[in-house]
Amino acid sequence: MLIYKIFRADEWAALQAEGETPGAPIDVADGYVHFSTATQAAETAAKHFAGAEGLTLLACDVGTMGDDLKWEVSRGGAEFPHLYRNIRLSDVVWAKPLPLAEGVHQFPEEMA
Repeated sequence: MLIYKIFRADEWAALQAEGETPGAPIDVADGYVHFSTATQAAETAAKHFAGAEGLTLLACDVGTMGDDLKWEVSRGGAEFPHLYRNIRLSDVVWAKPLPLAEGVHQFPEEMA
């Protein structure tokens, strides 16, 4: 199963350069890396990245995360995947630009 992480350009660059990262500032503050499922990702983008350009969408394999991945109730009572360790470049299956068109982020067809 794939789960998704939205990174700003500097956050994606840090992961590529270092091979792992604790995530975005909100991830560091909360103590885990926030992910979304395919059905949650668009709402996450709209809520936390409205109007932001230069984003990258990472698809990550839950199989690489083992017991460090927990499904916890969050927004709207839905369960979200939270990773209680650094995200590693080896977790990433693919990374694609997340362009903004007329104020809405355009997600890749691979997620459908």
